[in-house]
Amino acid sequence: VLQMQVSQLREQLKDATAKHGINDRHILDSLNGFKIYNAKVVSASIVKNENYIVIDKGEAEGIKPEMGVVGGGGVVGIVSMVNRHHSMVLPIINRNSRISCRIRRTGYYGSLTWNGGSIYYANLIGVPQYARAKQGDAIETSGYSTVFPPGLFVGKVRAIKDAPDGLSQQLVVNLGTNFGNLRDVSVFENLHRHEIMELIEKSDSTIAKSNN
Repeated sequence: VLQMQVSQLREQLKDATAKHGINDRHILDSLNGFKIYNAKVVSASIVKNENYIVIDKGEAEGIKPEMGVVGGGGVVGIVSMVNRHHSMVLPIINRNSRISCRIRRTGYYGSLTWNGGSIYYANLIGVPQYARAKQGDAIETSGYSTVFPPGLFVGKVRAIKDAPDGLSQQLVVNLGTNFGNLRDVSVFENLHRHEIMELIEKSDSTIAKSNN
């Protein structure tokens, strides 16, 4: 019986590793045209409410705050701080993380949040009741961000709950990234980020002037 259990666990691990490899390849294909830096995780916390990840690339290697990070089968998080040769990443399993994501099949979107507890699940909140979400639906980045382009795999819907406001749904998302065994990541830079930020700042400035 024990040998059968060990054999089953090995097969499950093999399947999970293969899926992560496929997802990573799809993600990197989606980042075609982005500047990508490969890095390794040197330190990480996965048991706190404010988890963090430290990688072995920093300013000297071209890493900057607000760069996106992927790996381990999905989206990892956003670079928050850098020094000369290391960077700290705010992962999606941190209560301060907020990433705009959508249901791949229907396009309806919400905000991915994490409330602590399991590192394998997060919540997509603010999804309209009429979004027609289903168990197993793929969740991906929406593109409504200066960090992440659209279409990067985040996870799959595990459960659907009504939100307290009665107007929206909360989707429990089984995360694609295996944070418990995360070793290699890819950091990428949206080369158009500054142009987008300039447009937003100009728009805000124009609105502020018109209101005065």
